[in-house]
Amino acid sequence: MSAASIVFGLRRDAFGRLVLTDARGNEHIGVVAVRAFPIAAPDEGVSLVDTDGHELAWVPRLSALPAAEQALLSEALEQREFMPVLRSLKSVSSFATPSTWVVETDRGPTSFVLKGEEDIRRLGPGLLIVNDAHGVQYLIRDLMEMDKHSRKLLDRFL
Repeated sequence: MSAASIVFGLRRDAFGRLVLTDARGNEHIGVVAVRAFPIAAPDEGVSLVDTDGHELAWVPRLSALPAAEQALLSEALEQREFMPVLRSLKSVSSFATPSTWVVETDRGPTSFVLKGEEDIRRLGPGLLIVNDAHGVQYLIRDLMEMDKHSRKLLDRFL
């Protein structure tokens, strides 16, 4: 699909909801943007779905959109996807789960509860996602880039 074949309009209504106007002129209110590959290729493959989860439009690349729609879609994706990057582990309350982790993220320091080892998932070499007890996901982009203390603490759970 080329940029020329992307035929839709995108705006926010008075309530802040995304509104997609399709090629036929039909408005779809409350559209949600979903990345196909949020970690591996975040700027490629974005689906715009209605409130029932049916795909209304497909964007192969964010850069294929006009600047206004690209900015609006990027903002919508950021609001939907809250995934802080875990930079370092400062401490853990226990090596048995559940345990409280004190960490440093790209959004600042925080702490969370890890319910079990199964809440740490490997997605690739050095790439991990840690889910806290509230469902917040923390991304570790490269385990080997973390400091020695953080890696040592993580090794106890992997």
